[in-house]
Amino acid sequence: MHLRGFLFAIARAQSASTLARHVAAVRTFFDWVEREGVRPDNPAAALKPPRVGRRLPQVLGVADASAVAEAQPVAGEKGARARALTELLYGAGLRISEVVTLQLEQVDLVGGTVWVRQGKGRKDRTCPLGPDAVAAVRHWLSCSGVTAGYLFPGRSSGHIAVRSARRIVAASGRAAGVGAVHPHALRHSAATHMLEGGADLRSIQEMLGHSSLSTTQRYTHVATDGLKRAYRDAHPHAREDLGTPDAPGPEHATPPDKG
Repeated sequence: MHLRGFLFAIARAQSASTLARHVAAVRTFFDWVEREGVRPDNPAAALKPPRVGRRLPQVLGVADASAVAEAQPVAGEKGARARALTELLYGAGLRISEVVTLQLEQVDLVGGTVWVRQGKGRKDRTCPLGPDAVAAVRHWLSCSGVTAGYLFPGRSSGHIAVRSARRIVAASGRAAGVGAVHPHALRHSAATHMLEGGADLRSIQEMLGHSSLSTTQRYTHVATDGLKRAYRDAHPHAREDLGTPDAPGPEHATPPDKG
């Protein structure tokens, strides 16, 4: 009852996924307590985590994502930095933490690739860079004078802070007329637009650095939602406004001329 009361108290301000992690932590702790002989049983064994619904990622349309990536919320050097940062998020599908910690040596502007070192799960991977991202990074380097070290230098940790990068992306979204955009929305948009363009899931998984294909498969649901909308808007048998209730049914149709 104490454990249930604890979970009930924290559930008021936490999501289902956070509560599920609390349940897992409590059960693991009492597993250890039981193994150490402090208790003869595990009082948390009967606790059940809540169902965690699958949350589909926020995805921008192609036009909106391009507008955000190309926006320069301010003029000059800071505008060039914003453009390079958003182009890397959308053009290469990088995580915001991966972008801010990029070293200049990891970016190959001639070959059009970026090497992500020790990404999530401590895995290295190579991601392609399109011509727009290459041009944006070149422009940023010419404006900033960065020749070594972090691609986006900062003050305290040597590179720009994640919080500052989020503010830059949000400002780019507002400048593009889309509204404040979260950095992950550009990454999600890149994956969804690639899927809609014909890329296979394995290639997208490799580019995004997902350890499990099931994580990448979330984007198939987003793409399917877009397909359904297009179907409802375009297919004659899906549009209610094109119905012809007064048309004769098959039983009243004029028989074909046998002559």
